[in-house]
Amino acid sequence: MTIGIGAFGPKAGLAVHQALRAAERVGRGAIGGFASYAAITADGRLMRAETQRGGSSTLFTDGETTGVEPPEEVANAIAAGVISSGPDRPAPLTQFLPADGAAGLVTGHRLPNAKGAGGQPINEEILALLRSGRTAREAVDAVLDRNANSDTGIIAVDRSGQVYSRNAARVLRRPDLGHARREHASPKAVVEVLHNAIRPYPAAAALAADVALATMVGEPKEVGRVTVSAGCPVALGPEDAVVVDDDLNATKIVTTDPLLVSGRQVCAAIYLHSKVVKGGRVIGRTMFEPITTVVDSRITEMSGQKTLRISFQADTERAAAGAA
Repeated sequence: MTIGIGAFGPKAGLAVHQALRAAERVGRGAIGGFASYAAITADGRLMRAETQRGGSSTLFTDGETTGVEPPEEVANAIAAGVISSGPDRPAPLTQFLPADGAAGLVTGHRLPNAKGAGGQPINEEILALLRSGRTAREAVDAVLDRNANSDTGIIAVDRSGQVYSRNAARVLRRPDLGHARREHASPKAVVEVLHNAIRPYPAAAALAADVALATMVGEPKEVGRVTVSAGCPVALGPEDAVVVDDDLNATKIVTTDPLLVSGRQVCAAIYLHSKVVKGGRVIGRTMFEPITTVVDSRITEMSGQKTLRISFQADTERAAAGAA
């Protein structure tokens, strides 16, 4: 029973909701019933939503309309978490997801609200440690180290942006677990997912985490296009690259595949995510790879064309490419 999702990053509020919805669409079992949700805005406001039946489809409503996304201020929250399972859990549903706008939030799966060795609910004990200044990892490890036999899996999100999950030793022995973690450096975005009793496992966790991260990071944006023409040479090198002149016309394609620089090859000579190099500086990464015909180390056509413009996205790396 249950899936827990915790995230920190841009639009974390929307990301968690979208991740739960994705898991519901493919998942079978203990899902689509109750949901307890919390989000923390950049200025420290805590916002909540809950439902006993319907999962993500009834977590937020607009008048008589269900199946809507979170309102804008919730969607734009920098930290968020949800716990969801089958229908009709004991009230109050906040017991499954304690949170504090100044400290962070604690979600999870199985019974994160189970009482620990000290007589306090495990998730509340972890939140108390977050309030005291402990990081998500420190707080979770401190409590679960003392409660190895608890039927608990925890995801903690602290206000510094650390997201950390851990299953108690007892839970780790289960045959039906799912876990996934995804993170992105710039913009900073992290998501953790834990679930059990939801098929397919562990694939449902990976799907939910991927959807959450994509929601926070967004799709890559095109920042320019390079022009590649028939006759452009293809050379062997340590990294896939497209070397261009000042007008973004390709002067050389660099491949790491030695088979592409001899004879006739039908291939992806301009590989996806190749560095785009101008004047010894990396200015982007290719976003598209045409089917290319190469004859004796020179391009003869690309997707049936003699000239093709290939989009590229920004790249944070600014060092000179070895291929240049």
